[in-house]
Amino acid sequence: MVTSIRVQTEADFDVVAAVHVRSIQASYAGLLPAAHLASLDPVVFAERRRSLHGRPGLHTLIAEQDLRIVGFASFGLDRDDPGPGELYSIYVDPGEWGTDAGWRLFAEARRILKDDSYPEMRLWVLSANERARRFYERAGMTTDGVPAPHRLLDVGIELPKLRYRARL
Repeated sequence: MVTSIRVQTEADFDVVAAVHVRSIQASYAGLLPAAHLASLDPVVFAERRRSLHGRPGLHTLIAEQDLRIVGFASFGLDRDDPGPGELYSIYVDPGEWGTDAGWRLFAEARRILKDDSYPEMRLWVLSANERARRFYERAGMTTDGVPAPHRLLDVGIELPKLRYRARL
């Protein structure tokens, strides 16, 4: 199955938000409270996309298969350190896991960060998210052991996350 990658447009917000919610619900089942996952609203996610659209330095790529949006990746300047680039998020619709969509998104995000002269790519992943950690490790990322809490303020919990990095 061939996946095409393109830049997100305003027309994509609602579909990307729905993919985002479905992917979070599947990815974090058993890691985050079920009530929290069930409460996620694609409308809220679409509004967040609209508010961030056009922000300087923010890139969002879309993965399509047969003209259907199946995933996305958002990335840009590291939020904690002005030198490196950061992969903020990468999500693929659960029905498309195991296709090339995630790999293609990751590779293109990495290429763009490198072309934008970032010396390094970083990302954060929940420590307990074994599936994501395996994906990033197969893609050449390594954890540097820097931990941080992932705070879900609306639920009142903190989960440990780890930073991964790779030279570009």
